[in-house]
Amino acid sequence: MPQLRRRGGIMKIMKFGGTSVGKPERMHQVSQLITADDESKIVVLSALSGTTNNLVEIGNAMATNNKAEAKQLIEKLENHYKDFVLQLLKTESGLQSAGRVLQEHFEFLYIILRISFSESLNRDILAQGELLSTKLFSIYLTENNIDHALLPALEFMTIDAYDEPQVGAIKVKLAQQLKQHSDKKLFITQGYICRNARGEVDNLKRGGSDYSASLIAAAINASVCEIWTDIDGMHNNDPRVVNKTFAIEQLSFEEAAELAYFGAKILHPASIWPAQFYNVPVRLLNTMEPSAKGTLIAEKAGSVGVKAVAAKDGITAIRVKSSRMLLAYGFLRKVFEVFEKYRTSIDMITTSEVAVSVTIDNDVNLKEIIKELEPFGTVEIDTNHTIVSIVGNEIAETKDVMKKLFDAIEPIPVRMVSYGGSRHNVSLLINRSYKDQTLQLLNSGLFGL
Repeated sequence: MPQLRRRGGIMKIMKFGGTSVGKPERMHQVSQLITADDESKIVVLSALSGTTNNLVEIGNAMATNNKAEAKQLIEKLENHYKDFVLQLLKTESGLQSAGRVLQEHFEFLYIILRISFSESLNRDILAQGELLSTKLFSIYLTENNIDHALLPALEFMTIDAYDEPQVGAIKVKLAQQLKQHSDKKLFITQGYICRNARGEVDNLKRGGSDYSASLIAAAINASVCEIWTDIDGMHNNDPRVVNKTFAIEQLSFEEAAELAYFGAKILHPASIWPAQFYNVPVRLLNTMEPSAKGTLIAEKAGSVGVKAVAAKDGITAIRVKSSRMLLAYGFLRKVFEVFEKYRTSIDMITTSEVAVSVTIDNDVNLKEIIKELEPFGTVEIDTNHTIVSIVGNEIAETKDVMKKLFDAIEPIPVRMVSYGGSRHNVSLLINRSYKDQTLQLLNSGLFGL
């Protein structure tokens, strides 16, 4: 795929999350960051912090036909944005433009109070956050004479009938949008939102702004995809649980994918594969400390050994025990077909001669899954578990890693261990009540902290 160039330079992607644009002064800071160099760039913005949660509440109130509550929530959100605008903008023309934007979007929210609720309408509600943040930021840039173009994500970001984005289609549509602004070097667009196969407004699910940035980076073969948050990179452990952590300087795509999937909140799990497939480096940076190195995610791992620990909550373990499994071929296929039928992904798998244990993080169809598994044998369920994942490059080949790991967690009852499926990962399944203790013990045993 040829790299898209603007005025002789390769474009980069800069994505800013909700906390990075959640206050007027933060938006001011973002404008400084995106104009710090002359490189062509596409800036991807999330909704203002808290907005998506508020819109979810409005949708929930609508779904239960509690229109009085929904109206109250809309009014509260509107007042928040009115205050935000007054602090963000200084000129009369800027305030008038922002007033028209607020009127447009909040009129829509008030109109839906008179419409029958549907999932399609709910997705329209959720899209308002990103549309508001980008339009207001664009007005701020205009007020400060910063030349740019606003690219509507709904014109190029699409997903298919299986909710999967198609980079090829995005590439074509995005190129068409960029062509309309051939004189520009700075572009602003929305994260998270897209159109589905039916042409309706949809989204890339929670945390999807990272995904948007990565897909855009892949579509234009960007020089780098920068993910700006309020944390100075991906840390070796959860700083909310352990006292001493440090930012990791470099990770391979595989290591980052494992950490993101197993609970590292700084990066959306799906956002790795487009960057990896098109070999676009990803850099995690801190809006509050722009000079910090952050974390580089690239093809090369940079070093070997354990780099980080992550934890994923809300795990359900399912054990199917049957003597028919002994020396039987096709047994596992039948078990896995049940999960495929209910579109439920499996995180961990362990087997013995007469049993198979799997974990899932989505129990929406658990009753149906159990019912279909019961003819195969005895089914046992363990809920409220956590997967703790130890990630690094070539863990299997690194001396003493396993000894240090199991010495560290000696006091912890472990339900399952997954080792060997990946050269970069060892995963443990534990009861949620042992999570904090386990992370602290691993921080001491593996990192000496």
